[in-house]
Amino acid sequence: MSEYDEVVAALDKRGFTRMVFDMRKIRDLMDVLGSPQRAYPAIHLTGTNGKTSTARMIDALLRAHGLHTGRYTSPHLETVRERIALDGEPISEERMVATYEEVAPLADLIDARNTEPLTYFDMTTAMAYSAFADAPVDIAVVEVGLGGEEDATNVLEAGVCVMTPIGLDHTEWLGDTIEDIAWAKAGIIHKGATVISALQTEEAARPILERCAEMGATLAREGSEFGVVERNQAVGGQVLTLQGLGGIYEEIFLPLFGAHQAQNAVLALAAVEAFLGAGKDKQLQADLVREGFAQVDSPGRLERVRSAPTILLDGAHNPHGMAATVSALEEEFSFRHLVAVVAVLGDKDASGLLDLLEPVAARIVVTQNSSPRSMPVDELAEVAIELFGEDRVTVAQNMPDAIEEAVVIAEEDTSGELSGVGVLITGSVVTVADARKLLKR
Repeated sequence: MSEYDEVVAALDKRGFTRMVFDMRKIRDLMDVLGSPQRAYPAIHLTGTNGKTSTARMIDALLRAHGLHTGRYTSPHLETVRERIALDGEPISEERMVATYEEVAPLADLIDARNTEPLTYFDMTTAMAYSAFADAPVDIAVVEVGLGGEEDATNVLEAGVCVMTPIGLDHTEWLGDTIEDIAWAKAGIIHKGATVISALQTEEAARPILERCAEMGATLAREGSEFGVVERNQAVGGQVLTLQGLGGIYEEIFLPLFGAHQAQNAVLALAAVEAFLGAGKDKQLQADLVREGFAQVDSPGRLERVRSAPTILLDGAHNPHGMAATVSALEEEFSFRHLVAVVAVLGDKDASGLLDLLEPVAARIVVTQNSSPRSMPVDELAEVAIELFGEDRVTVAQNMPDAIEEAVVIAEEDTSGELSGVGVLITGSVVTVADARKLLKR
């Protein structure tokens, strides 16, 4: 076993899905590490959907402006190294090992003082902040893991905060209402911060406004200070006109699909403008903005991995995200026949997801993913049959069989004519990761 494999195994022992919200322990770890998160400015992102895509866009825009970046996002698709990116690339195995060896002995000291050890996410957060300080980076772009106020990343106390759209998700930890969830997420707003917020429902907007007032933070809102002016479909993506904090930016090619990605793009633009000091009297260089957006990718977000039939991977895992995916499918792809492969985690709103998917999917193959939290396939099948009808539902016990079944169904239902035929694999980031391993070989 290599040193890198030993690090992955040591992290996994902490429990990949174990969640403990205890800011005291991560603060203690940061203190003994010498507060690496204070070595650079940061942009911190929270919200229900769109965080990773927006973080990747911010990262690309900052790099186009000549800055060295650190990016921390989760979960990962193929390797834990994806979570910690330096200048847009996953951290190397060698640097991952060196960073772990720096953090682990001090984490053991913290563990010895407490009845419950630091979590997997605590460790990767500490490793990211340490790697960014060691690099060193000019700026860190950091996505919360879950919520905001009690998320391990919140030791950052960032100067620029981004609030993507807030909906219902993770209710068992964050609260039963959008207002409760918004309060939890608004906890990343600290004194004097600049806050860039997507268009929110009234329920979500109120906590953000109140937290900004309490912290003396400056708030810029989509639809008021910035927004998407125009969007047109293009080969491989869309062309946007964006109203930023500093003015209008035209002919922006974004190689991603859907209105939700255009919204993510203008959030990213406003965040970078805020960080670089653009505003009423200063605009970013349009050519650099175009260059940054043209370099963006977002694996697992309507990602095309095969043709004939077209196979798309999308990590939508809650109704808010699935609504955006369905809208993009209808607008951008115009499939005449779509077969969906779906596996979800047991704590998700499977009925809400499938209800949104039903109008666009001719058939559905239900399965389960590799997560120990995956919803049992028979349970998901019951939900699917209720919404789709028994004749439109196929059950597969594992992902390889599910993908094979979906392709066969797609080909049979269309008599081998594959133009306009698609397979969508969705329901969870874990589902996408499992499929990606099979299909990207």
